[in-house]
Amino acid sequence: MPVTEVYIRFLHKEALNKMNKQAISILSALAGALAGVGIVGKVSVGRSQRIQSMSDKHLALFLMMNQWVKVKQDGKNLSTYFEKNGYKKVAIYGMSYVGGTLADELKNTNVVVAYGIDKKADSVYSDVDIVSMEDELEAVDAVVVTAITFFDEIEEQLSRKIKCPIISLEDILYEI
Repeated sequence: MPVTEVYIRFLHKEALNKMNKQAISILSALAGALAGVGIVGKVSVGRSQRIQSMSDKHLALFLMMNQWVKVKQDGKNLSTYFEKNGYKKVAIYGMSYVGGTLADELKNTNVVVAYGIDKKADSVYSDVDIVSMEDELEAVDAVVVTAITFFDEIEEQLSRKIKCPIISLEDILYEI
């Protein structure tokens, strides 16, 4: 084989190696970009789902509080529901804004709020004692759940800890 042919083959081989390295670099860059887009997309979808979940929760809270305003405008008080059903001593699950408002409404009525139950029992301020789900729950006539989401899960957990009716505040507001 003549020297020029060997040299041409050598140059051809070098050119192919250089092209292969460039192709591998381009493919690696594309694979990295696609992986990045996938990760960003997944994070973005997760964030969107959390935002939608919070939006749904706050809409449900707004609608429940709107119903409460309608009840008040009709001159009704929630204490009549509890008295009618023989609930003289209640606990409130969920002591954020709604739970605090319920405790305030039941002040100076024949219904005693024995205590509140909240996941953040250590950091919630209230006029009533606040306990966590892990604490011993004192016997009451009923537990009113103010948390608008996850009622079924909360009811299940509470029913393992205490033997009394567990009622959704939302249901009370639409029943009264």
